Amino acid sequence: MLLSTRHEPKSFHQDELTDSVQSLLPKSRAEKIIHFDDPVYSGQFSDDGNFFFACSQDFKVRMYDTSSPYNWKHYKTVSYPWGQWTLTDASLSPDNKWLAYTSIQSMVSIAPTDPNDTGDPYTLDLDNGPSHGWHGRRGFGIWSVRFSGDGRELVAGTSAASIVVYDIESRRVLHHVRGHSDDVNAVCFADKMSPHILYSGSDDTTIKVWDRRSMGDHREAGAFVGHIEGLTYIDSKGDGRYILSNGKDQSMKLWDIRMAMSTDRFNELDPTAHANTSGFDYRGGIYDDEDWDVHPHDNSLVTFRGHKVLRTLIRCHFSPPMSTNSRYVYSGSTDGKVYIWNMDASLAGIIDVKKATMRTRPMDNRHRFYHFDEPGNWGTCVRDASWHPNAPLLVASAWNGYNMARGTCTLHSYNDNVDDEGEPPMGQSVNHLLKEQPELYQNSTYTNGLRLG
Repeated sequence: MLLSTRHEPKSFHQDELTDSVQSLLPKSRAEKIIHFDDPVYSGQFSDDGNFFFACSQDFKVRMYDTSSPYNWKHYKTVSYPWGQWTLTDASLSPDNKWLAYTSIQSMVSIAPTDPNDTGDPYTLDLDNGPSHGWHGRRGFGIWSVRFSGDGRELVAGTSAASIVVYDIESRRVLHHVRGHSDDVNAVCFADKMSPHILYSGSDDTTIKVWDRRSMGDHREAGAFVGHIEGLTYIDSKGDGRYILSNGKDQSMKLWDIRMAMSTDRFNELDPTAHANTSGFDYRGGIYDDEDWDVHPHDNSLVTFRGHKVLRTLIRCHFSPPMSTNSRYVYSGSTDGKVYIWNMDASLAGIIDVKKATMRTRPMDNRHRFYHFDEPGNWGTCVRDASWHPNAPLLVASAWNGYNMARGTCTLHSYNDNVDDEGEPPMGQSVNHLLKEQPELYQNSTYTNGLRLG
């Protein structure tokens, strides 16, 4: 089958997705650069690829019709009315009809994705206790939220070191378990088809396995240890077996639930005692690789290194089964890149978002200074990335711009660095409504896509 420069997934049937097609890696040169006035914290495709949402620090979620993956249409924006600092997470219901999103508060907003439904989002308060000590205030902040596979429940990870399971229809907290000794930065379900097994990843360096049917006794069903700094994100492959995690020890790890440590063994070993005690603060520090060592009780399958997990809770994912045969894992990075690995931890490719977006927006008076910033420089931190389920297309969501004060979502595909006749030029810059503003956004002139392997 001959492949055009840009590949529309509608031309691919599952039996036509040959090994060569599934091995195609998106390149650094961006198809399109979508600019936001605030840093973008997360962005994900729906499971069918027809929908994309982007969450930014202005407490808004923009929704896009991506049924034609190279011809997006913005159709709706929803807001979170009580936000603190930023939107922390969002989750799309299995039927694509509802979007749950949250901030560093105990409340979750649920908005319909139907563009004709202009009503206000529903509000769900996941706090059922008088005080959980988040910064000395009543309530807690939510770092992570996910729909269950049947769409009936939400699970959330909180700043109160707890996991909350919430029934949407009855608006009732089913379980609120203090399952860790520090913030729970990430939660997810093991199997998209089952609501029973879920995972939680924490700043206490551990991953816990929970069985919804026995959470009433506040006892985990198993645990994973191996990171020596806190976790920033976990992702399930959706098969009930494999888990991926990112850690502040600058490592990503692959786990198999069959190798989970029993609760008794976990308590006997006290594996959190092996956490790094150097006082490293990932938000502003530079990680010294000499501080990294293999955990003596590491029960992970594979460890991936090379990316930078600093400043913020960087996310990682499995590549999708249809467009890639699940052969890769990938992560954002503080150095402005997306790293793609083979399952044996060898590096498959790098997407350089910083080079692809460099100076596509003029300097303005907006500043986002950290003590590690050099004022006036263009900075990029890729916080999240999402691989299209049916095409060799990846979207990187980033803090981006001078002083990293703005944000972008960049579309990267397998391309030959050649513009297609009759198509918009590659590197086209648009605003969040997908409109060109040449007086504000410049098209990228970057042409040298990098691909390894």
